Amino acid sequence: MLKKLLISCLLIGLVCCLFAQDSSRHIIDSTSPPIKSENNKSSNFHDVTDPGKLKVVCCDLHPINKKRLWLVAGLHAAFWAGSYVALDKTWYSNYPRSSFHFFNDNSEWEQMDKLGHTWTAYNLGRISGEMWEWTGLSRKRSVIYGGLSAIAYQSIIEIQDGFSAEWGFSWGDMTANVIGAAAYVSQELGWKDQRIQIKMSYWTYDYPAGLIDRRNQLFGKSLAERSLKDYNSQTYWISANLHSFFPKSKLPAWLNLSLGYSADGMLGGTENTWTDKQGNYFDRRDIPRVRRFFISPDIDLTKIKTRSKLLKTIFFTFNILKIPAPAIELNSKGKWVADALYY
Repeated sequence: MLKKLLISCLLIGLVCCLFAQDSSRHIIDSTSPPIKSENNKSSNFHDVTDPGKLKVVCCDLHPINKKRLWLVAGLHAAFWAGSYVALDKTWYSNYPRSSFHFFNDNSEWEQMDKLGHTWTAYNLGRISGEMWEWTGLSRKRSVIYGGLSAIAYQSIIEIQDGFSAEWGFSWGDMTANVIGAAAYVSQELGWKDQRIQIKMSYWTYDYPAGLIDRRNQLFGKSLAERSLKDYNSQTYWISANLHSFFPKSKLPAWLNLSLGYSADGMLGGTENTWTDKQGNYFDRRDIPRVRRFFISPDIDLTKIKTRSKLLKTIFFTFNILKIPAPAIELNSKGKWVADALYY
């Protein structure tokens, strides 16, 4: 426990030190106006010819609100630490501890868990980046900090996995985490827009009555737990905004086209066999594990025009989810299915 806490604290401290050191270079002397460049636009740097008028060279056009900066940093640290303690008590404490080790789980759960890591890192980065920008940091720095914050949070979970005898530190999970954060950062720095978003939808999988205990054991008893862990009930989507790619078209600015993936019938990591705590062996290979691929329209809620800051916040937050819509499905049984409304 002490080792895990120490490693996690060091990780949190490293990220906080990075932004603290960087933000210290952004304090502006208000008596020193920005210089004009040849094209008469304000430069990002102050005139350094008069050291008496300049305290620190600044790379941003706007001063940082230090109160907001430390508030956001505190919220991040509290979220990381709180999640660590909560997960340790509610999840990892139910399984035996071990020394730190690695585990290759790339073949498990039909890769649904890897998509979950990608979705989580992407949206944590997106939300974190907005929080950092609220402090007055430049958009570029805010985006980078958002991506780093997402990876730091996901790394803490991997560290906990590494000390659990049930799992282990997974490089596959970490790769998925980096892909999710990079998908956010690269689009924001390159396009200054999230043209391709990573979303999730959830619809409760219909477990047979005799498998409810197995479901609870694997994915939790509450709906809140299962919404994050029940791979049989999740679908992950890559949702592309059409107007962003075809700006001269008359397509609505909010219209997206999504490609989705899900899998169900999974009662174990690689196959539907298991042994319970009483030593009873179960073989449910009669239940097929099915992969499903989808194409469906979607809505980019952030592209809906409104002057309401509250609605903008709501739209931004709920854009992590795919809007229910008709879908065409191709599954691993080779069957095409038309869904009138899929979620």
